[in-house]
Amino acid sequence: MRRALTVAAAAATALLLAATPATAHGGRPTPKPPTVTDIADGLVSPLTLAAGPRGTTFVTQNFASLLTSVGRDGATRVLYTGGAGNDVGGVSFSGRTVTFTETVLAEGEQPEPIDSMVKTLRVDRNGAPAGPARTLVDLRAWENAHNPDGNVTYGLRHAPQSCLDQFPAEMPGRYTGVQDSHPYATTTRHGTTYVADAGMNAVVSVSDRGRVRAVAVLPAQPVRVTAQAAAANGLPDCAVGRTYWFEPVPTDVEVGPRGKLYVTTLPGGPEDANLGARGAVYTVDPRWGSVRQVASGFLGATNVAVSPHGEVYVAELFGGAITQATHRGHRTVLETPLPAGLEWDHGDLLATTNVLPADDTTPPDGHLVRIDLPRW
Repeated sequence: MRRALTVAAAAATALLLAATPATAHGGRPTPKPPTVTDIADGLVSPLTLAAGPRGTTFVTQNFASLLTSVGRDGATRVLYTGGAGNDVGGVSFSGRTVTFTETVLAEGEQPEPIDSMVKTLRVDRNGAPAGPARTLVDLRAWENAHNPDGNVTYGLRHAPQSCLDQFPAEMPGRYTGVQDSHPYATTTRHGTTYVADAGMNAVVSVSDRGRVRAVAVLPAQPVRVTAQAAAANGLPDCAVGRTYWFEPVPTDVEVGPRGKLYVTTLPGGPEDANLGARGAVYTVDPRWGSVRQVASGFLGATNVAVSPHGEVYVAELFGGAITQATHRGHRTVLETPLPAGLEWDHGDLLATTNVLPADDTTPPDGHLVRIDLPRW
C-alpha cells in the first residue's frame, strides 16, 4: 500500500467525509431501527475491536498506541502500551488469547510503516492480563523476504512511457508491489491466525509457532480515469480514458460459515467518493486461496462482521453508515459518523464510531457502541 491511514491523513479526510451523507442503498429502507447503546466514549482512534469474555470488549486506540479493555459498565483499562508513535491495532480474541498488531511508523508528515508485528496476550476469564505480551511473528521481515504481490502491476498497465513520466510521484504511472507491511486486522480459528495486511495487499496465515503462509493476494482494483477524476487527482491528460489499477488494501478479515474468510478492502489511492464507492467484500478459501467478490460499492469498507448464518455487515468509514450486504443490494442498518470497528456478538453488533476528530483542535471522542438488531 503506497499510503497508510495515519493520523494526518485520516484527520484530513475526516473534514471531507464528515459532510458525506449516508445513503440507503438499493432503495430499501430499514424496516425497524436498531437500538444503539453507548458503552464508552473519549477513545482515541478506536479502529478495531473484539468481543471478549463476560461482557468485556477489547478495543485498540491505534494512534495512541494502546490496547484497551472496556467493561460492560464502560470502565476502561490499558492492557498494552506500544512504542511511541506506533500503530496498535488489529485486535481479535480466541480462547483466552488476545491477538493484536503493532506497526512501527517512521517519523514524518505522512509516516510510512517500517516494521510490523503480530503479538499475543493471555488473559484470565475476566479479560485481565495473565502475563506480558509476546511477539508471535515479525511480519515485516517475512514481507521483505517474500513480497507476495511483488509480481502484480499497479497503475496504468497499457500506456507509453511518455505518459507514465507525467504522473506525480505520490501516484506513480506504473509500478509493481513494493515491500510494505501494515497489518490492520486479525482473526484466529483452530490455532491459526489470519491477518489482513494493508501493506502487503494480502491475507496471510500465522501458525501458533509463528510460521507464515501467504493465503491470497487480493485483486488489483481497476478504475477508468475520467477527465474529472484526472483533474481532481493531478493526473496528466494522457491518463483520461485509460484504466488505472489501484492496490486492494485489505482492512479486515473474519471467519464465516464453513470456515470461509471474509475480507474488506479499502482500495488504494483517493478513498473519498471522487472515484466512486470502491470498497468491497471478498471471500477467500483459506486452503486453496481462491478469491471471490461478494459485495461492492462501499465508501471506506474498514471492517466486516459475519453472522453464523452468513449475514454480512460492513462499516463504511467514509459513508457514515453500517450497512448490511444482501443478495438484493445494500441496506443501511445505522447512520453514524465515522464508524470503523465492527464485530458480531451473540446476535448483535459491537461497533466503534466517531473514530477520528474533525480537525486538530477537536479532542478525540471515539465511541464504543452496542447495536441491538431487531428480532424477526
